[in-house]
Amino acid sequence: MKSRLPQQVSRLFGATLVDGSVVDVEIGRAAGHGVVRSVVPAATSQNGPLPDDAVDLRGYVLLTAPAEPHAHLDKALSWDALQPQLTDLYGAIATWREGSSGFDEDSFRQRASAAALALIRNGTTAVRTHVDLLPSGDPLRAVRAVAAVRQELSGLIDIEIVALLKEYSDVELLHAALDAGADLVGGSPHSATDSHAELARLLGVAEERGVGTDLHTDEFLVGDHHTIAAYAQRARRWPADRIRTASHCTRLGTMTRAELGELLPQIADAGIGVVANPITNLYLQGRDHPVATPRGLTAIGPLRAAGVPVAAGADNVRDPFNPLGRSDALETAALSVIAGHVDPQVAIAMVTDDARRVLGLPPAGPRVGARAELLAVRGTGLLDVLANAPADRIVIHDGAVVSVTETTAWTAQP
Repeated sequence: MKSRLPQQVSRLFGATLVDGSVVDVEIGRAAGHGVVRSVVPAATSQNGPLPDDAVDLRGYVLLTAPAEPHAHLDKALSWDALQPQLTDLYGAIATWREGSSGFDEDSFRQRASAAALALIRNGTTAVRTHVDLLPSGDPLRAVRAVAAVRQELSGLIDIEIVALLKEYSDVELLHAALDAGADLVGGSPHSATDSHAELARLLGVAEERGVGTDLHTDEFLVGDHHTIAAYAQRARRWPADRIRTASHCTRLGTMTRAELGELLPQIADAGIGVVANPITNLYLQGRDHPVATPRGLTAIGPLRAAGVPVAAGADNVRDPFNPLGRSDALETAALSVIAGHVDPQVAIAMVTDDARRVLGLPPAGPRVGARAELLAVRGTGLLDVLANAPADRIVIHDGAVVSVTETTAWTAQP
């Protein structure tokens, strides 16, 4: 199988689900998509060789394939080229604004492709990436580069592009980015001189074009210039199927219970999905608090309790905003357990089923009728998989195996 990927599959044998049950899964096609036709208790034995379109998953945990709800493929893997200093959010922004001027379209394409392939190897089959509209040179070169990667990797991963407009750029550039292949309107209104005017500018374009939004929202810890309430008030009037996402929302994590209590019903009523980004916000936030350093995460528990969909993303990978990261949803889920204090079952949902909900994707996973977007990881159960993040993985996108990783280890015996 490994020599002829992608390979359509019809049956998975002996997979362990998150609830511990061991099952056989049948996969078929419906309306042009790979779908799960049946999930039944595993046969007690499997006699003879498997057919070419079947996969033996004994010893593997089968999950919904992760969806990455917040990436920056244009920035990814630029740390070595830029050699930035360890810094906070605004230092990273300044470093990127200056350093990005040295990257041509091919550089953006190569790094975005490498980062997307890493996502695929680790099991992610859908990604929403923010792409900067650049302040120097051709401002659309990163958008075109990532759009080219989307085309190159079609059939392996679904890529959605958010055009990230900054305060200093003309709104016509946002229209041009949407014409060049971007899908959603993005920006960071909280960092503008007039946060609410910038929010209105971005939402105005989204409404004019009839597209959704994913905004970097209130990515700070102290201050009263949050925009989430105004965002919710505007978005609640939109058609129900229009995407509206608030990423980061770190200010929610430092509010009082009373302040948060006023906002949560508004966010839920507006249908806004929230994306927490543990690794990058843990790295960037709280640097001006040398003691009692805040974690810099959004209010995951209260948001979920209020009925707000909450996903978790990896955000930046080895760029000025985060020197680390391995493009692995299991890393994001593990950090959500440790830093976000959520149950492991919730953490894995935040990078799989809940992430797909926030992205507006159809339900997927090992359930009858769901899309055949699946990740099998060698392990004994969910905790084993989250703790060890084994490299041995089989990735299924649209009913076809698109990646297989197998490792071999030799260890001396005492």
